[in-house]
Amino acid sequence: MSSDVTVVLASQSSSRAALLAGAGVAFDKASSGVDEAAVKAGLLGEGASPRDIADALAELKAVKVSMARPGALVIGADQTLDLDGALYDKADSLAEARARLQTFRGRRHRLHAAVVVALDGAPIWRTLESPALTMRPFTDAFLDGYLARNADAALSSVGGYWLEGEGAQLFERIDGDYFAILGLPLLGLLDLLRRYGVLEL
Repeated sequence: MSSDVTVVLASQSSSRAALLAGAGVAFDKASSGVDEAAVKAGLLGEGASPRDIADALAELKAVKVSMARPGALVIGADQTLDLDGALYDKADSLAEARARLQTFRGRRHRLHAAVVVALDGAPIWRTLESPALTMRPFTDAFLDGYLARNADAALSSVGGYWLEGEGAQLFERIDGDYFAILGLPLLGLLDLLRRYGVLEL
């Protein structure tokens, strides 16, 4: 494949963009325009699991943008949080984030991080990683201080934490791919980009 293949990230996520840029990938960004809440609600109504929802949303974003960007490799990504089979979305308030982190405290949850790459309107590659994260039994005093210092992380990430920041202090154990926890399983994606001549072998 030609090395002038364009890569498009079908996401407005700053963390995903930072991961790609940090790995040396040149790319454009495009919003998919997908109504994620409506799609999630429909899939949940059909009995889809949090894992399936992440995969379906990643594909929908990739394909939708790919149809408008012929010849480009379009990366769609999504991440869902799964606690005992229940799907959690971003908290709407710090009070909700506090209650949620209390629910997660001392328990293990999974982050399902899906990536689908589309070319000319069709998916050509996909991966899904589901790292497991176990929160430590932190005190309410720690939690209140954490939320006071990390309001942005609490409200902008599905779990109420950025693992690359002070959110690391919430955990006692992590099993799985670190990049997937940040929202973009990266190593397989980089391999695909090498195969398409975007990156050097």
